[in-house]
Amino acid sequence: KGGRSVRYSVNEPLHVSFEETATDIEQVEKPSIPQEVAALSPNEIKSRLLDLLPRMTGKAEEFRDIESYVNALEDKYVPVQTLGFLNMATEGDWQLLFSTNRLGVPNTKLRLRELKQCIATDNLKGSLTNIARWDLAEDGAAFDASGTFSVKCTYEINQGARMIVALDDHVLELAKGSKVPNDVPGLVGMLNRAIPTELFDPNDSAMDTTYLDGDLRIVRLAGAKVEGFRNIFVRSGAVEINPQ
Repeated sequence: KGGRSVRYSVNEPLHVSFEETATDIEQVEKPSIPQEVAALSPNEIKSRLLDLLPRMTGKAEEFRDIESYVNALEDKYVPVQTLGFLNMATEGDWQLLFSTNRLGVPNTKLRLRELKQCIATDNLKGSLTNIARWDLAEDGAAFDASGTFSVKCTYEINQGARMIVALDDHVLELAKGSKVPNDVPGLVGMLNRAIPTELFDPNDSAMDTTYLDGDLRIVRLAGAKVEGFRNIFVRSGAVEINPQ
């Protein structure tokens, strides 16, 4: 067991239908931004957004506030004008803070510790990997299995800053010293239900960068399964998140 690790690869994505309970930001044709929010500077709006996200309790007014902050940031955003600057600003590791694609109640046997997106750019193309750090209590008691689940993708830029994403592989890796799960496909199924669709199975989707600065990135998803969803990322290690 000591330094043993196990690699499990799934070449074909799993497809599980989720009950869509979120109020999608895109449901409003023209963003409605409260006057008080519209009067704020981008830095002030960003500060409010990053203060609210880790403290959310699921109240309707919290989602309305997030919608207002996102709409206001997108309204004030001046898109990046050069590919070189876009690549420089986008490259790196980004921690997912919020997705408007809210899922059902997660399995109590599975604990997600982090979801991040790692981007490596190469002119008009690049690689994109969504990584989930997970713990599993297969017997329902102790979380004695842990590891990472990686969704490996490539992308191409074909319209402005739009990234067309193609799924290459799913890879499950156990941490050193982790117990080996008895039901690996069952674990992958739990991960599928816990990870937002656009991160688990990004095939046939595209990402539009609707806000980007040194440490905050907002992405709008396009595609039949994910149309209009927003992902909010912060650059890993750049922002201190206080869930107080």
